[in-house]
Amino acid sequence: MWSHLERGSSPVDWCESNYSITPMIAEFVNTVSNILFFLLPPVLIHLFQGYAKFFNPAINVLWLLLMVVGLSSAYFHATLSLVGQLLDELAILWVFMAAFATFFPKRYFPSFLGGNRRLLALYASVFSVLSTGFLVMHPKANAFALMTLAVPALVFLCKELKRVKCPRVYRLGLRCVAVSLLAMFCWITDRMFCDAWLYINFPYLHGAWHILIFIASYTALVLYAYFNVSEERPEQKPQLKYWPKNDFELGIPYVTLKHPYKKDNLAI
Repeated sequence: MWSHLERGSSPVDWCESNYSITPMIAEFVNTVSNILFFLLPPVLIHLFQGYAKFFNPAINVLWLLLMVVGLSSAYFHATLSLVGQLLDELAILWVFMAAFATFFPKRYFPSFLGGNRRLLALYASVFSVLSTGFLVMHPKANAFALMTLAVPALVFLCKELKRVKCPRVYRLGLRCVAVSLLAMFCWITDRMFCDAWLYINFPYLHGAWHILIFIASYTALVLYAYFNVSEERPEQKPQLKYWPKNDFELGIPYVTLKHPYKKDNLAI
């Protein structure tokens, strides 16, 4: 058991050379490229204060889980341990399931849920626990399992964008899809064509993946937050804004409510 904590115990080793910059960190660029996972979530928690207070406080759980993903990924790439690999991959799984329980549209709920989002969250939690146990016993299945979640999430995002009437939201959605595809390209080519990148002395595409996938992930969560309140509380009139300047659409997007009001049965 303790051997799984040892450095290099993971069967996964990315293209970046190990311990080439410091003897303390196995993959230096792949480790420090997780910095956005720590810097942006506290800002997003602040920007989503009104959304969390008047509509859905669970949004803050998602921002915190993104920080857990960043911490797990940094630990994995710094040590290349099997435990680090599992923490990294399982943290991503829990983000997927938490987002599913929080934002899945009620119009698609099966009849046995009766429109009850809390019940959906319970089922999602049970599935996450069972999947965690299975993936710990069979870590080679992790990459496949996560990919089967990522592709449908992206397809569903494109489907939801077709319903959007706000051009600003639509433009953000297109950028999110483009960044997601670019992130996938970096992940795949780093994994499959490492020799080519080593030949030109640029084995850092997995580090680029970390930056791009964070941007794509938090942007997708912002969009789903907008879709969620638009469907369940349209009278609150959600608005997509940007920080630090609202007219600069390459800033940090967030959702506010034009007509906020408190309600006892807040969505979870």
